[in-house]
Amino acid sequence: MEAVIDIARRAGDAVMEVYESGRFGVTSKDDERSSPLTLADLAANRVIIEGLSRLSPQLPVLSEECREVPYAERSRWERFWLVDPLDGTKEFLKRSDEFTVNIALVEGRSPVFGVVFAPARSLLYYGLRGRGAFRVSGAGRPEPIRTAPYEPGGPIRIVASRSHRSAGLDAFLQRLGDVRALSIGSSLKFCLVAEGSAHLYPRLGPTMEWDTAAAQAVVEAAGGLVTDLARRPLACNKPNLLNPSFMASGVPSPPWWDHVETKPE
Repeated sequence: MEAVIDIARRAGDAVMEVYESGRFGVTSKDDERSSPLTLADLAANRVIIEGLSRLSPQLPVLSEECREVPYAERSRWERFWLVDPLDGTKEFLKRSDEFTVNIALVEGRSPVFGVVFAPARSLLYYGLRGRGAFRVSGAGRPEPIRTAPYEPGGPIRIVASRSHRSAGLDAFLQRLGDVRALSIGSSLKFCLVAEGSAHLYPRLGPTMEWDTAAAQAVVEAAGGLVTDLARRPLACNKPNLLNPSFMASGVPSPPWWDHVETKPE
């Protein structure tokens, strides 16, 4: 754990070097969304790939910024690293502090260990299945975190995407009634659920596995759930790396499932 946390911090340093220079070198990825690509994405990716390759040369690494790996090859992987060197690139370009470095260890179809580092906030989260989840602020000591219970009849604390709101999500929030909504970028939304600041992070729109795996591990290690709309655990290493809509929740049988449509917009 300590070695991977160190890799995430060094990748965050590489991101902040570009961030503070103001020279982002923005291009567009050759994907369906023409996602932005910056020098920070590439610098962090180099740090992570080199670090993980030295740490565990026997384990493959699947990163957003590396070549696509055919499912015929990936399907044989029993354990691998799943990486998003810079999650929240749009927030990075806005010079917000809501972007993260994400590193997950996947076993089978599940993320069992994850590190999420927000370098502009000097805030780090990590979680390991069976060992719990932790938050580290600055150079402080790790503090255990747990998801928060929901008190029936009280407001539901929701965290939602700042850059990817949808009509389906707005309709869902209206159906819930008494909500307290906070918008924030990147995988920090999961972390707010993990630490108990929010009850629910609903994502009724597209994400990729590298966007979610590390933070999913943190939420689950903190006692929460991350499931698709059929209440199945969000799976990794699928033939298509695109995630379905999902709910990251701090409680096992929350009232909001009564308001979920199986085919949201």
